[in-house]
Amino acid sequence: QVQLVESGGGLVQAGGSLRLSCAASGRSFSTYAMGWFRQAPGKEREFVAAVTRSGIRTYYADSVKGRFTISRDNAKNTVYLQMNSLKPDDTAVYYCAAGDWSTAPDAYDYWGQGTQVTVSS
Repeated sequence: QVQLVESGGGLVQAGGSLRLSCAASGRSFSTYAMGWFRQAPGKEREFVAAVTRSGIRTYYADSVKGRFTISRDNAKNTVYLQMNSLKPDDTAVYYCAAGDWSTAPDAYDYWGQGTQVTVSS
């Protein structure tokens, strides 16, 4: 069992930055790939970024590539999402998830409660 708690969301102007954190409980954090997903009102949940168990390999959605950076610290049981050059289209609830290395939500077994990110124009 892994419990995930996101933090760091908020309101930011377009062009600004935010850093999301996701703290995991349990001793098995390093055995899971970690992903960030987001869901805007009226839209399906979409993949944002993923990082392998070791943290060596990362993968991004085209819409955030070059602006967002995912990283993890296995010693702290935490995964991060650094978001730069934010756009109003990035407005959504952001979720972290633990599971298999994939862009598909179904591959992830554990989910956080989400944190709201709002980007004003």
